Amino acid sequence: MDTLVRLFSPPPPLPTKTSQLFHASSPPFSLPKPHHSRKRFSRVQSKYGNFLDLKPEAKPEVLDFDLPRLDPSSRFRSDVIIIGTGPAGLRLAEQVSQYGIKVCCAEQVSRYGIKVCCVDPSPLSMWPNNYGVWVDEFESLELESCLDKTWPMACVHIDDNKTKYLDRPYGRVSRKKLKNLLMERCLSNGVKFHQAKVWKIEHKEFESLILCDDGNELKASLVVDASGFASNFVEYNKPRNHGYQIAHGILAEVEGHPFDLDKMLLMDWRDSHLGNEPYLRTGNSRIPTFLYAMPFDSNLVFLEETSLVSRPVLSYMEIKKRMVARLRHLGIRVKRILEVEKCLIPMGGPLPRIPQSVMAIGGTSGIVHPSTGYMVARTMALAPILAEAIAECLGSSRMIRGKSLHQRAWNGLWPIERRCVREYYSFGMETLLKLDLNGSRRFFDAFFDLDPYYWQGFLSSRLSLRELALLSLSLFSHASFPSRFDIVSKCPVPLVKMIGNLALETM
Repeated sequence: MDTLVRLFSPPPPLPTKTSQLFHASSPPFSLPKPHHSRKRFSRVQSKYGNFLDLKPEAKPEVLDFDLPRLDPSSRFRSDVIIIGTGPAGLRLAEQVSQYGIKVCCAEQVSRYGIKVCCVDPSPLSMWPNNYGVWVDEFESLELESCLDKTWPMACVHIDDNKTKYLDRPYGRVSRKKLKNLLMERCLSNGVKFHQAKVWKIEHKEFESLILCDDGNELKASLVVDASGFASNFVEYNKPRNHGYQIAHGILAEVEGHPFDLDKMLLMDWRDSHLGNEPYLRTGNSRIPTFLYAMPFDSNLVFLEETSLVSRPVLSYMEIKKRMVARLRHLGIRVKRILEVEKCLIPMGGPLPRIPQSVMAIGGTSGIVHPSTGYMVARTMALAPILAEAIAECLGSSRMIRGKSLHQRAWNGLWPIERRCVREYYSFGMETLLKLDLNGSRRFFDAFFDLDPYYWQGFLSSRLSLRELALLSLSLFSHASFPSRFDIVSKCPVPLVKMIGNLALETM
């Protein structure tokens, strides 16, 4: 979810929740075959109709900026080229480019140092996906002005008889406000833009060359790939055995809904809506999905049916069928669909090869939370850290380039401690993969009973390895006996795998 979020779907690739425009000509890995039931499902019908037949009414939006374009024929040479202008790309461009500004005295500002260029086939297009974050995450980054709606608390329906209320404000990111803010800062810092699709990257000892579909070649000391999960520019030296989060979402005008307006619905694990759908219910018992909902007012709501993680990926049609049955059961009649969101997030799996000649940020860099799918807030937080590592190389009088630059940049984003913490989160994902509906309910019942410091820190990727170990002990003590049995019987293999990977990382 980026919101416990979100990103693509079996070929052809679909829009993603935290990815941006794809530059890769083809996905770097084969998407897995989805789960299918052998039973044939009947078309879901009700007196409320089938919202799947409705077409989204929102039109693609373009920002109104006069972008400073890079003239490939000029002598201007970038220090850093960033591929992609999604949240990750623009955030990094904004952060790196600020090291190209120096205040010499009270009246004079001179530009020097790091020159940044963003390359994207449509740099002014609005991002297509909804982003949800915990409000405190954006407050810590001084980005709370980019939230267009907040809820004072969230809730989780474990089953028909138990609901957890989470005393932590949640917010929806205003895509327009955030992109406007990042774009304004980029322009103020002198970032240039080139409107094209990157086809190929070639590397020399101290510089890289990108080849664009408009025939232009651009050079830089460092190329950063921020173009999303489908990129084939970043290399891996291990099999990409991802888990997958898949979801179908709609921003809809409805005749009414049952949700409290002062609470966002983080997870609804109830399955009473499948009582008359035996085939759907059987599948949901094995590989469960939940409803995620943001109620804006009594008639406007964002709804998303989500499979937290599965391997192979759950069928997208299965997700939609379950959502139709759920909305029918809740008595939600959709009048209009303003936006449709189709999401598939590869979660977990190995990190890219570290180091390598292409740097990465965003979906292709491995920073999506392996257990939840959260990424936007974490990207906003990690981009300044990566920018500082880049600036220490390219902004210094020594001008550190080539292999030393690549080593320092990758280690800036992925120091040993952060790699080890990610292994723990991947262990969490591998455990979730083994849980059925009842196991998932028991797990989250215990998880949200933890001290808020631990569950909030886990969801926001801010716990140390030691704190994660303490979380595990606390989670086991809070768990019911059936849940403890799940942990004992289903965790040994993922645990051994995690310990082995931790050993390799620290060697």
